Amino acid sequence: MAEEEIKNNEATQVDESTSKTKKSKKTKRIVNAGAVHIQATFNNTIISVTDKSGGVLAASSAGANGFRGSKKGTAFAAGVAAEKALEIAKKNHALNSVDVYVSGIGLGRDAAIRAVSTVGIKIDSITDVTPIAHGGVRPKGERKP
Repeated sequence: MAEEEIKNNEATQVDESTSKTKKSKKTKRIVNAGAVHIQATFNNTIISVTDKSGGVLAASSAGANGFRGSKKGTAFAAGVAAEKALEIAKKNHALNSVDVYVSGIGLGRDAAIRAVSTVGIKIDSITDVTPIAHGGVRPKGERKP
């Protein structure tokens, strides 16, 4: 008797949980202007396409596109990665114009910027945001003679 009640309770709980888990359809955001962040290192190039507030719309890297080892750091790999990320952003979010922010000293800097223009997206500005070392602050402690 008690076992039947437990089974009935479990069945009703399952029915309630399936009715509550209906998800609403996710709508795609339409973003006319955005930003492309390019991080070019010697070993890889990472491209992120964002909206103006910094929310990522699409991202790609040379390693994600099948390049391995030393080939990830090449200019060709950076161009392929940039084209893929920008095509996804253009197709899914109707991206028209971007500001480009380039960081790093790798070979893929120029190739990734060229790929932005070949996809058909208008470039508003190009900014180099590579950090520049200045030696840091004075170390703590007594000065040496």
